[in-house]
Amino acid sequence: MITFEVKDMTCGHCVSTITQAVKALDAQARVQVDLASHRVDIEPATADAQALREAIAEAGFTPVAV
Repeated sequence: MITFEVKDMTCGHCVSTITQAVKALDAQARVQVDLASHRVDIEPATADAQALREAIAEAGFTPVAV
């Protein structure tokens, strides 16, 4: 499980955008997002933490590994 804190994730659209960015990189990944705590938990199938962080950053967010 890879966890990021994404403080600039503020709404449902943000959740959707981050989920889509992760799925575009790793279609089989399991993504759980807790908007209230700004946490994104990812169980990747093929992608590593760095690639996932970059995908979220490219989507316009600032992921910080937890």
